[in-house]
Amino acid sequence: MSLSRLFGVLTFLLLAAVPAGASAAPPSRGEARVPEVRYRTVKVEGLDIFYREAGPSDAPVLLLLHGFPTSSHMFRNLIPALADRYHVIAPDYPGFGQSSAPERSAFAYTFDNLARVVEGFTEAVGVKRYALYVMDYGAPVGFRLATRHPERVSALIVQNGNAYEEGLGEFWAQLRKYWSQPTQENRDALRSLLTLDATKWQYTNGVPDTSLVSPDTWTVDQAGLDRPGNADIQLDLFYDYRTNLPLYPAWQAYFRKYQPPTLVVWGKNDAIFIAAGAAPYQRDLPKATVHLLDAGHFALESSGPRITALIRDFLARNRGELERSPRQ
Repeated sequence: MSLSRLFGVLTFLLLAAVPAGASAAPPSRGEARVPEVRYRTVKVEGLDIFYREAGPSDAPVLLLLHGFPTSSHMFRNLIPALADRYHVIAPDYPGFGQSSAPERSAFAYTFDNLARVVEGFTEAVGVKRYALYVMDYGAPVGFRLATRHPERVSALIVQNGNAYEEGLGEFWAQLRKYWSQPTQENRDALRSLLTLDATKWQYTNGVPDTSLVSPDTWTVDQAGLDRPGNADIQLDLFYDYRTNLPLYPAWQAYFRKYQPPTLVVWGKNDAIFIAAGAAPYQRDLPKATVHLLDAGHFALESSGPRITALIRDFLARNRGELERSPRQ
């Protein structure tokens, strides 16, 4: 067979492999573009606060507040999934992720201080109104912001973020002992919660299919925990968590008074903030929607597509509230 004939046969076979109606040309640049995520740092009270940002600058803002022991890294997939229609911002707290981790003698690691820095962060980046996504530590940080400035919060998305005594199960027994008896022995007993095994457990416990959870999650988080001095930073926050419980009534009063649109998505197999902590939101927020997912503490890792779809639907239904001026 001549080369020209062979070339013709190969060309025919290649064209025949293209399904009917399909184009052999590559998709245009305007099709299915994934929003770009920017990685920035801003000064707040002399600290470098790292944050991830994506989406149109004039779109409604969604402020994502992470949990322990992670950082804005936990939102790495969610941010681009929402940034086509929303301005999505996710900071790292002091002592977490890529943000400054000052010495404990220079910065008291309390939830009051974390909330104050995040409040300063929102002002530094010019965010005046936002929907809050709170998870784990994000709940006591975010609910402090909400009670101080209710006019700034357009909506709430709660993912395994506690505001009720019902959400605290057996996991908290050793922590409660430390709160009531803050001895060095009780403090040191909590160091087991800062190990690689414990970090991996947070991501995999209660997850039906652990192959959906990337090992990068616990590997990245553990690298942060293992930095010199970080263990004691986290132990300080473990002790200060006791200050959140007396604030539950104030947070619940905020819910009742202001009735922000609320979506609750909860990994029902979470052993840290148990599923019983999800339903009480509807006592104070009767219009809240609650979804219990077959997932663990970090539900975004195994149920990300489902959570993303729920959030997109929720935000779309409340777009008018999200776009309302904070002065109204």
